[in-house]
Amino acid sequence: MSTIIKKLSSRKLWAAVVGIATGLGLVFGLDEGIISTVSGAVVAVASVVTYIITEGKIDSAAVKKAVEGVQNAVEAITKEGE
Repeated sequence: MSTIIKKLSSRKLWAAVVGIATGLGLVFGLDEGIISTVSGAVVAVASVVTYIITEGKIDSAAVKKAVEGVQNAVEAITKEGE
């Protein structure tokens, strides 16, 4: 599951999707304004999602490190009391 989320958060993937969608839109005669708007929206959403996922991973790592520090402190205190 983590691999799929990582791949879906790739800006390169979304740039490729937007490129294909733009090309198909032009082939089928869609208005350039609509194509531009949709392309911009997809890129913006992909950037925000990537940022949120990345920040979540960073926060998760920080919490894990803090928990390990507390566990080490508890172990050190318990060993002193023995």
